[in-house]
Amino acid sequence: MKCLFPLLMLITILHTQAQKHVTKTGTISFEGSVETFQPIKATNESTTVVLDNKGNLAALVLIKGFRFPVALMQEHFNENYMESDDFPKATLRGKFENYNSFVSNGIAQTLQFIGTLEMHGIKKELEIPIELTHTAAGYKLLAEFKLNPSDYNIDIPSIVSKKIADKITVVVKAVMTE
Repeated sequence: MKCLFPLLMLITILHTQAQKHVTKTGTISFEGSVETFQPIKATNESTTVVLDNKGNLAALVLIKGFRFPVALMQEHFNENYMESDDFPKATLRGKFENYNSFVSNGIAQTLQFIGTLEMHGIKKELEIPIELTHTAAGYKLLAEFKLNPSDYNIDIPSIVSKKIADKITVVVKAVMTE
């Protein structure tokens, strides 16, 4: 029930009369690897993303859904870094700038997204370029950006700080349909 409420809230965030394009199988991956150390990366393939015809975008990811190649990394990520029992989800809400000039012609276009990312109990404004394509299959979204864990009060113990990048690269991919 705890997980269902944020999902329902996310879907109703966007105006009820606006046409919506949705996926529950978006992918978010991140990498915080540093050369000479074991790769630090994970993927979550069950991200919900909603786009309306006014350019509003919302996304929800459950933190425990990230999968690491090494089980111990996943355990440390959830218990020590993200504290996913206390902060079970991350949400992104905002709007594409100049969405009214977006052309639905099957060609990828990069639009500026302005919104708020809430993660680990912290809300931060951010601006990121997002590649958006409208095809017969729906809207395809691709974004890549960097986050600083300290901006979200995610503490990296000094004993492992040299093994984790200062900036974490995040990649989001989604295909949203009606």
